[in-house]
Amino acid sequence: DCAILCLKSGNASILRGGKEAFHSNMKLAEIIRAALKETDINEDAVQVIPTTDRWALTVLLKQDKTIHCIIPRGGESLIRFTVENSRIPVIKHYTGVCSIYVDAAADPEKAEAILINAKCQRPSVCNAAENLIVHQDATAQLPRLAKALHDNGVELRVEAHAKAILTGTGLPLVDATPEDFATEYSDLIISIAVVADTKAAIELINANGSGHSDAIITEDADAARLFLAGVDASTVYHNASTRFTDGFEFGLGAEIGISTDRLHARGPMGLNELCTYKYVIHGKGEIR
Repeated sequence: DCAILCLKSGNASILRGGKEAFHSNMKLAEIIRAALKETDINEDAVQVIPTTDRWALTVLLKQDKTIHCIIPRGGESLIRFTVENSRIPVIKHYTGVCSIYVDAAADPEKAEAILINAKCQRPSVCNAAENLIVHQDATAQLPRLAKALHDNGVELRVEAHAKAILTGTGLPLVDATPEDFATEYSDLIISIAVVADTKAAIELINANGSGHSDAIITEDADAARLFLAGVDASTVYHNASTRFTDGFEFGLGAEIGISTDRLHARGPMGLNELCTYKYVIHGKGEIR
């Protein structure tokens, strides 16, 4: 996908894979380059660094005269290393700390279905939910939601208000720390908090989230507008799962990554986000 997206957008690409798939990556590169050659396209338009040693990446990140953009895909440590050592603009997202907020006017059926999908369908991906935030006037739904999570094998990490509501339900509970609400678990674990109102939910998300994807479940249009405008994330949802944050799901075709930056790309990145622009002016002798 990366090679073809870059080629289609008029870019050459230099690919560097992880050590876990080194031999597969080299074979894929061989196939891609052979296909380019057969179609009279310069095979050097797609290149692969034939080593997984970190020093090679360090050298690559200094080539700001010939490389215009770096897109790291992988764990947070790789991305932070890339940002800290690169002379080249980096498009990235560090983590996927996504939240589901159940508003006072949430439909219980929607809330349960969306929450279970967002947390449990693929818990290891960056658009999976890590936090459940519940309005204080929707706490009657919390035992049902917690049981549904538990039935799907999810560990429940609860702050004090959520714990008080869930104590006596028979569900196993773990005390949440403040740091838990900023943690990408990539596992069947979720942090649960009860908040006073939508504004408090927004504040909790903006303080702890990663700017990736967050959702509000509500039938209240005003609450939805407040949440969608107030949450600082690349993608926000009203009554839908965060699992839709994906280039293919957005109709972009193949996806090269998801950005939580503000410039120049934000959210899922497809073909258009790999293109830049220039101003072309035709004149008739005008001067300034």
